[in-house]
Amino acid sequence: MRKFTLLIAALAFIIAANAQTVSTFETLSLVGSDTAYINYSNPGNDVGFTNGLVYYPCVYDTGFGAQYWSYGFAYSNWTDSVTSGYMNQYSAKTAIGYGGSAKYAVAYGIVNSVKLQGAAAGQTVNGFYMTNSTYAYNSMRDGDGFAKKFGDTTGTGLTTGQGTAPDWCKVLIHGYKAGVLNADSVVFYLADFRGAASADYIVNTWQWVNLLPLGHVDSITFTMSSSDNNSFGMKTPAYFCVDNFTTNETGVGIANAQTVAAKVYPVPATSILNIDLTDDNTQVVAVIDMKGSVVFTENITAKHIEINTSSLPAGAYILKLSGVSNASMRFIKE
Repeated sequence: MRKFTLLIAALAFIIAANAQTVSTFETLSLVGSDTAYINYSNPGNDVGFTNGLVYYPCVYDTGFGAQYWSYGFAYSNWTDSVTSGYMNQYSAKTAIGYGGSAKYAVAYGIVNSVKLQGAAAGQTVNGFYMTNSTYAYNSMRDGDGFAKKFGDTTGTGLTTGQGTAPDWCKVLIHGYKAGVLNADSVVFYLADFRGAASADYIVNTWQWVNLLPLGHVDSITFTMSSSDNNSFGMKTPAYFCVDNFTTNETGVGIANAQTVAAKVYPVPATSILNIDLTDDNTQVVAVIDMKGSVVFTENITAKHIEINTSSLPAGAYILKLSGVSNASMRFIKE
């Protein structure tokens, strides 16, 4: 009788494989190599662009007797990973897009947002790849005429056990649906010197940022902050780079027989979470907490999987299946 009850519960939580669109920026045109999207045609107003199913705002201005980038996103194929300073604001530290692609996007400003378009609006977002711009990376590494060198102990009190100043720079990511802020958020550290000196880092590779914890959204906001501030705000250059922004076109829910990826039970989970796969396309299973951290991952070698959840704290998690098709669902651990 118990087995039958679990099976009925599983049927109510079947994972549906999601159709996805990846915003790679490769189809957007640029006038040549080492160039970026710069548009002064409508000063002070949004001259943003759409790629995939995501709209990226962008504002340029001509105030104060000069032309300048005010805030937003600009796509780029700039390859300068060396030159420091403001004149190199459109380059990623990687000097190339994710996976060796030519183009990527650069975000500038303390607060920016993107809007999901069409079938992606109101659905979950898988995530995207993020890295530092050359300008921001070099500033944190070396310091400049305005911002400090990260880890520099000059004039900074240290916590016991730390060999460098506990500097950091992060992006806090929130999701909205119909103008309402969702409860969960995701944090990504572009640099982190808060722990032991041997663990200090400034990101200089493309790193995946999981956005599934945000839930169903129609817009996403990125807020930058840093340990280096003055009375006017953040001194660290407010830049980061984005590539392969991956949206979902269908939600997670009850699926028909043609779209079933797995049956998951019991829901809520206690000590064991069972997964019965219905095809051979799934290659990896992962469990992700609401902070976006992967707490379990395993290569799949059989159609029945048992995940030991006894050591997981009670709360909500994302179960993600990856392979030829991707699927995800939220589950509760009691």
